[in-house]
Amino acid sequence: MSRVAVNIELPHRSTSGPLPQSAARRALAYAEAGGEPTLEHAEALLSSHGPQLERLLALAGHLRDRGAASRGDSSGRRITYSKKVFIPLTTLCRDRCRYCTFVDTPRSLRDQGRQPFLSPEEVVLIARDGAATGCKEALFTLGDRPEDRWEAARDWLAEHGYASTLDYVRAMAELVRDETGLLPHLNPGVMTWTEMQRLRPAAPSMGMMLETTSSALWSQPSGAHYGSPDKDPALRLQVLDDAGRSRIPFTTGILLGIGETLKDRAQSLFAIRDAHTRWGHIQETIVQNFRAKPRTAMQNQPDLGTSEYAAAVAVARWVMGPGAHIQAPPNLTDPEELRLLIRAGIDDWGGVSPVTPDHVNPERPWPQIEDLSRLTSQAGYDLKERLTAHPRWTADPDYWLDHRLHDPVSLLLEAAPGAPAAHSHAGRALLRRAEADSSALAEHEWAHLLESDGESLEQLASSADAVRAERVGEQVTYAVNRNVDASLYDPSRRRGGLTDEDLRLIAAEAAARGATEICVQGAVDPLLPGTAYLDIVDALRTGAEGAGADLHLHAYRPAEILDAAQRLDVTTGEFQQQLQSHGVGSVPGTAARILDDDLRRTLSADTDIPAAQWLDLIRSAHRAGLRSTATMVYGHAETPLQIVQHLLALRRLQEETVGFTEFIAMPLIPQDSPVLVPGVCRMADDRTTRAVHAVARLLLDGEISHIQAAWPKFGLGCAQRVLSGGADDVGGVLLDGTRPEADPEAGRTLSLDDVRRTAAALGRTSVQRSTLYERLDGLGTASP
Repeated sequence: MSRVAVNIELPHRSTSGPLPQSAARRALAYAEAGGEPTLEHAEALLSSHGPQLERLLALAGHLRDRGAASRGDSSGRRITYSKKVFIPLTTLCRDRCRYCTFVDTPRSLRDQGRQPFLSPEEVVLIARDGAATGCKEALFTLGDRPEDRWEAARDWLAEHGYASTLDYVRAMAELVRDETGLLPHLNPGVMTWTEMQRLRPAAPSMGMMLETTSSALWSQPSGAHYGSPDKDPALRLQVLDDAGRSRIPFTTGILLGIGETLKDRAQSLFAIRDAHTRWGHIQETIVQNFRAKPRTAMQNQPDLGTSEYAAAVAVARWVMGPGAHIQAPPNLTDPEELRLLIRAGIDDWGGVSPVTPDHVNPERPWPQIEDLSRLTSQAGYDLKERLTAHPRWTADPDYWLDHRLHDPVSLLLEAAPGAPAAHSHAGRALLRRAEADSSALAEHEWAHLLESDGESLEQLASSADAVRAERVGEQVTYAVNRNVDASLYDPSRRRGGLTDEDLRLIAAEAAARGATEICVQGAVDPLLPGTAYLDIVDALRTGAEGAGADLHLHAYRPAEILDAAQRLDVTTGEFQQQLQSHGVGSVPGTAARILDDDLRRTLSADTDIPAAQWLDLIRSAHRAGLRSTATMVYGHAETPLQIVQHLLALRRLQEETVGFTEFIAMPLIPQDSPVLVPGVCRMADDRTTRAVHAVARLLLDGEISHIQAAWPKFGLGCAQRVLSGGADDVGGVLLDGTRPEADPEAGRTLSLDDVRRTAAALGRTSVQRSTLYERLDGLGTASP
């Protein structure tokens, strides 16, 4: 059945008219003088035309060439592209964008004799055709979550054994990678943090166009994105943030000419810039021009003007900076105008396919690569092929790529994986001694093991894993829990925080979903009395009891125990006894950071309690019968020796009290830290994380049996690596639900299937446990 188009006249608000050229002149002078990009100046520059546009193009081209030279290309005169094959996995979508011709309905697919999804055989056939012509990228493009709208999509996925479209995307990406050697680039639309974790092992890069931050285009009936739940700007900005937190080389960009204002364009560019400044993961910013398509609601809208487009590309270069990659799709601009885009500061043409059409813009065929090379050369630049992930990110695989992608990427880089570092005889001797007796090594010897890399690291991880298997067996344990941030407690609704009723509902809901634990951390509002700490646990306990459950309450860090005791004018030991009488079963041993006072002052701006006091408060809790976790924060200003000394301090306390249930090592995430640590702009890489966990297993052996993989911090892929190198536990799955903001790690959650798959990949079984490591039967009750 053919589509029936309904013409909708959208307010085309992207003209430069409202801004006087005097503002553009001032902004241009500011930019040429080296001024830091601002929203006001960017908006003004977007209206540039005539001689001012010429100067803006010259500035953008200079910035592009300067950035290329700083990356080691002395001439700075290269424009890159990726040779790709386009795999339209499904053209069904739950969104209703007014300009899109990519999407179909189930009925139109039936009329064309097509299934809701490409079959695995069709996917591999397309990929093999691409590989045969020299493609290195398999671009997976599809509609957002079609199963949420279309029964045909739900039925097809269920019939073929897939839980969701994204589940099928992962399977097909892995199939293409393994069968053809092509590297998948995934464009599946809006994804949660957890969904990104599931997809990360399958693809070295992913993408999603931000398009615009204009909420009016999404919320108003006349808007281009009205009726499209996945085009909510807030949702898409969260995707950018979660991709950075997930360490995914990510492609995004803006779509111009769909009714947005110049200010909208500027705000969208700054939103992308802010995400990249925060995480460093935006590998390319696409500046895409709207092209009207027949049989769409916007078929009568004018295409974006060429000069207006060039100004936007140049402003994107200025906003994103010399080191950014700015892309313009070459098939959406007439060949004779491509040189203008090069002058405007692009350094990348994006993916170009010699075998498949642009299924999103089928009316605009890809240029032949030879023609693109010639046109690029005529502008004074060389055309250079790249992989789907740009070199800056592939050059740092331990941080940016899942370990399962290291070899596939290396093969296509035409550089075999480097020879493993030799493992010295001294290193092997250290490992033998550590395995035999964890107290046998000196501090400097443990510190030496923390610096292991290459084959040395593999040997270290193998030794730690052997000790793990001997001590706790072949299980991966987990708890079903939910977090609550006590700092949000607001019994009088003064701040819009959590009331007692909210807490009761949270506990009842968590219990109904199978939780056995609620973890409570955070200092309560300074205006509240010390009894507020007890009121919180009372409300949670009452909510659980009302649901017929007995949730374990794991509540309050050492600093919070000290704060409560001071407010109540009692000793910390007396307050710990009060916690027990109110139903608290254990305490978090978090905020240990590194047990070195100089470092603690650096990490907390001198607000942390001293290391000795932290140890004393944990000792007191253990003696009161409140067991605790043991923790460490690494990847900041610490030395290997300070890590070792921290672990030894925990070991000595465990020898004294036997109160620690597990050890949790967490990398510092500077983006989440209220204190700027000099020289630290990102969390530790996988090499460091693996070495820390392996050494912890060996050094703590005989005292602390369980080593936890902090997946909310370093992701599910890295968690699997540390589980194969000494760790045995994934901690809590972090249920969401009512008042999700109550959890400081909201949005990061695991399903039980995630845990089972992770364990199965290691040849182990997943086992639910209690907070105190009793094995549970899956119903929240202890097994005999």
